Order: sequence, then C-alpha cells, then structure tokens
Amino acid sequence: MYIIIIILLGYLFGCLNGSQMIGKLKNINIKQNGMKNAGATNTTVLLGWKFGFIVAFIDIIKAVISLMVATVFLNKVGVAIEWHVLLLYVNALFVIVGHNYPIQMSFNGGKGTASLFGVLLFIDWKFAVLGLFILLLFAIVTNYFVTGTLMLYLSFIGYSFYYFGRGPATIAFLFTMLFVMKHVENAKRIINKEEVKVTSLFRREVS
Repeated sequence: MYIIIIILLGYLFGCLNGSQMIGKLKNINIKQNGMKNAGATNTTVLLGWKFGFIVAFIDIIKAVISLMVATVFLNKVGVAIEWHVLLLYVNALFVIVGHNYPIQMSFNGGKGTASLFGVLLFIDWKFAVLGLFILLLFAIVTNYFVTGTLMLYLSFIGYSFYYFGRGPATIAFLFTMLFVMKHVENAKRIINKEEVKVTSLFRREVS
C-alpha cells in the first residue's frame, strides 16, 4: 500500500509541466514547436532564457516538493528507515515518469532533465552541483545539451551505487533508460546535423 501512494504521489507531481503552464500564458504550444519538447531547453529556444528559467524552476521544485512530501509520509506511517532511500528513489522515478508521460498531455510530455536535477538537489546538493558541472562541461565540449545530460545520468548511476547500493543504482539505471527512450530523435538529429547547438541558444535574445 505504501509503495502505491509513493508512486501516485510522484506521478501526480510529475504531471505538473512547467512548459505547459508557460505555453498557456504565452499562447504557444511549446511541445509542437522548436525542438518539439515540453521542457526548459525548448522553452529557451522559443521564448528566451527568462521563460526557460521559469520552466526549469517549476520542473525542479516539483521534484523537491514530491520528495519532501514522500519523506513526511514515510516518517508518519512508520516505514523502517532502511527502506526510505529505496522508496524515495521510486518516488523520484515516478516524478520523471509523470513529467515525461503526463495524463493531461495525452502521455506526451517533456524529457525530465530539470526534474532530475530537483531529485539530485534533494538527495545531495553537493552532487547536484557536481552533476550540473558535468552536464555543462560535456554540453560545451560537444556543443549539444543531450550529451551533457547523458553524462549526468550515467554519473547518477555511479553515485547511487557507491552511496546507496544496488537497489537505488538499479532505479537510477531506469532513469537513464527513460532518458534514452526520450532522446532517440535527438540522436537522429545529431547524426543529421540538425540538432540545436548550445552556441545557438546563447545567440537568442531574451524575450
């Protein structure tokens, strides 16, 4: 019963999509334009850094709040402390599932990067900072955000295994599989030299 509540909690928070909120405000379907993605990067491409930041903040904070609520719930119902980390990883996974496959968007949402960063902030803010550095480093070196994000996910697997063991690392691997599933088109665009590059984002004016 506890795990069902943890899953539903994560999924429902995940369904709160920042780009959908901003899209309604600006009268644009962000999912159907630009990079065809309901996330902060595509919002930046279409509307500039200000709105991209707002979307990122919404998608980050919903993951943090979901994990905070899940922690309070686990403590209140008296779940053994040794299960907390694993159940919080499950909650976090379903935040990403909700973000990627939200019911109100016909199960066709974003790609979960900002929400993953929210998860990392909650788990260990120091690793979140390191993860952001890893993402930016590889994004700048390769000129593609998708490659930097992939390295962030792979680092998360290693971090989870080192600090929490096989169970959380396995869930972190599932995070990465969700990433791969959502970025097949990005890989194709990179091969065809059609993917939006990091340098192109900096040339866009902030609206």
